[in-house]
Parts: sequence; C-alpha cells; structure tokens
Amino acid sequence: MPRVSMKVNGKTVSAEVEGRTLLSQFLREGLKMTGTHVGCDTSQCGACVVHMDGVPVKSCAVFAMDAEGAEVKTIEGMANADGTLSVIQQAFQDHHGLQCGFCTPGMVMSAAALLKENPKPTEAEVRHYLEGNICRCTGYHNIVKAVLAASGQDVSAIAAE
Repeated sequence: MPRVSMKVNGKTVSAEVEGRTLLSQFLREGLKMTGTHVGCDTSQCGACVVHMDGVPVKSCAVFAMDAEGAEVKTIEGMANADGTLSVIQQAFQDHHGLQCGFCTPGMVMSAAALLKENPKPTEAEVRHYLEGNICRCTGYHNIVKAVLAASGQDVSAIAAE
C-alpha cells in the first residue's frame, strides 16, 4: 500500500492508505478527526470542506494521495492556540448560525476562506460564496449574519427573515 504524508493542523502525519481512500475518510477514520463531516458522498453538501494549501476543498472529492505533502486545515484546527473559539466560530455561536450542527464545520471552513479572500463581503457575496454548502435547518439567515459579524461588520440592521 502507498504511504501518504501531509501536515494536518500543523502536525505532520503519515500513514499507509489504499489509492481509493478519500481525504475525508483519511481524516475521519485514519486520524480520528471527526469534525469533518460527510453528508452526501457526492460533493454536493459542503459538510466536508477543509483547506488544502489554503484553498477550500470538499474532502469527499479529493483522494488522500492527492494531499501528499499538502498542508490541510480542518475544523479542529480553527480554534485559537489557547483553545478558545476563533472569531468565526464565536460569531456562529453568538448569532445562532447553527442548529443541528451537521453543516457547521463546512460552513465555518468556507466562511474562513471567504473572509481571507474578501475581508468585508456584502450579504449577497456571502450568500453566493456559501452556495456550495447545504443547511437543512437554519434557512441560512443567521449563518450569513454570523459571517458578516465575523468580518467586523455591524449586523444589527439585518432584519430577520
């Protein structure tokens, strides 16, 4: 079996994997990092989004071998060094941007990528960027509000839907 090595949340990891092993499977089963969720196995829902070399990817659509030598960041790596929630995670909590929580890791990872690319997005830009992430519980309003709050914008004027 081939061996794959990568850096996950700043820690170098290496393991033997079958060539067909998906990155999501490697993270969840191989590394026991279950924060990356798999909701559809067809790369439609976005629950499995991680960052690979700084770019958001749906880990259910990437082979673990394709991450050879890459730097991978998962939801487990989003917290601050002291273990407190990141600004984005805190905004999701403060603005009720989650309900059942299944989509939340992917939403947070996608939001982080958006805010890195566009630090002050509009509501329309947030909604467009998150189109690849499905939430069946919240109706997206509070997720969008949380992302805008994480960007430092005043969300008090955003009316409830």
